[in-house]
Amino acid sequence: MKYEKLDAASMAARLDELHGWKAGRNGEAIEKQFVFRDFRQAFGFMTECALAAEKLDHHPEWFNVYKKVDVTLTTHSAGGVTELDFKLAVLMDLAAARNG
Repeated sequence: MKYEKLDAASMAARLDELHGWKAGRNGEAIEKQFVFRDFRQAFGFMTECALAAEKLDHHPEWFNVYKKVDVTLTTHSAGGVTELDFKLAVLMDLAAARNG
């Protein structure tokens, strides 16, 4: 399925529906930092998100140090943020709730 890049107003409206996500890369991505109790919980979160991302065929850019996971989502083929990024963001928030 091909996803279309969201305009700034649509992206802002979708960001208002989420907690802690913000626009990044001059509006070409959405970003969030997840903080867990320890490395085990952070890694559990990443494992769950990796499986969800694979099912969506949409993979995050992320960086992990100990209990923190920084996530950037963008749809490279669309040149910016699409509904696919928001689908994965919601799944990541659910995974964080289960692993935190």
